[in-house]
Amino acid sequence: MNIAASPSNLAALRNDFPILDQQLGKYPLAYFDSAATTQKPQSVIDAIAEYYQQHNANVHRAAHALSERATRMFEAARECVRERINARSTAEVIWTRGTTEAINLVAYSYAGTVLAPGDEILITEMEHHSNIVPWQLAAQRAGARVVACGITDEGELDLDDFERKLGEQTRIVAFGHVSNALGTINPVRWLIEKAHAAGAVTVLDGAQAMAHLPVDVQALDCDFYAFSGHKMFGPTGIGVLYGREALLEAMPPWQSGGEMIEVVSIDHTTFNTLPFKFEAGTPNIAGAIGLGAAVHYLNAIDPDELAAHEARLLALTTSGLAQVEGVTLVGTAAAKTGVVSFLVEGAHPQDIGTLLDQQGIAVRAGHHCAMPLMQRLGIPGTVRASLSLYNSEHDIERLIAGVQKATTFL
Repeated sequence: MNIAASPSNLAALRNDFPILDQQLGKYPLAYFDSAATTQKPQSVIDAIAEYYQQHNANVHRAAHALSERATRMFEAARECVRERINARSTAEVIWTRGTTEAINLVAYSYAGTVLAPGDEILITEMEHHSNIVPWQLAAQRAGARVVACGITDEGELDLDDFERKLGEQTRIVAFGHVSNALGTINPVRWLIEKAHAAGAVTVLDGAQAMAHLPVDVQALDCDFYAFSGHKMFGPTGIGVLYGREALLEAMPPWQSGGEMIEVVSIDHTTFNTLPFKFEAGTPNIAGAIGLGAAVHYLNAIDPDELAAHEARLLALTTSGLAQVEGVTLVGTAAAKTGVVSFLVEGAHPQDIGTLLDQQGIAVRAGHHCAMPLMQRLGIPGTVRASLSLYNSEHDIERLIAGVQKATTFL
């Protein structure tokens, strides 16, 4: 059954998230920090609690009923994720702690086997630090170098610059599906086609896309796709690396011990099959089950209605803030998800964030783990209001009024 995310039944969706029904001082909570972490619906909270209350056991390792149930739930969550992203097999769905660990896995295991001195890794100026630093370290280990594609003043990739910098030495192209700091939706299918034509492997940071856009890894034709559970209504500490099975098979293990082994002797070890080869130790069982529940929740929402709802909120937020005297919007790409970054003349972003917090309005202020982007734009950071399906038009009205009020104190 689909749930149409329209104003008439938005209250029903919002009521699924118990944390939103609270006061901050004398104000009700208006939450605009979903790009940092989304709130969790009751169904996800219940799934995690049920696991601990009724099924808690380690997976894959015992003959008793609790372990059998836990294993079944754990692997059912993996299948749920596989179906959501249209991977060919659950062998291509690796549990990680999140996007950061997933990218690091590729940077150590895959990049460590293919990079040589003089090779290049092409990223972009709008990347999150988690899609920059692992590649810097990989390049240092191999004697390779990191090259960055530029962006326009509007916060879009400079596609001409991308083509100029994509060359014979490019081995890996790593970029975000959606910018966490600006909300820009990148032309990922075009980027992947260009990278493949140059003989490069693609690594996508999908952390900001999964809660807003349909993601089909086969249609994208990407090689690796990384994302986090907590940014798509699931728990923290769980994430996914999708990888082409042939690439994963050829990659050496990254971490060792526990689940990733098959046979161990004193002087030799053989490794487990995919996906377990990359899942050393006891996994985050409750986290995986919670992520499965989050995927079930998203599957029940009509994607077209969700997109229309978020587009409506984005338009209201953008137009409303643009009319506040002294406010400058940062990032005006034609294709965006629900992220609005802005500055207030004469005010540090942190001061605006604090003044909004005093009115019960939760935003994020700072560089958003995208310092090279801020350097490119010539600013120290922004105030970021990030939207999700549980936001309402009333929330937007409160945000705009809150910013107007904050300007009167400055």
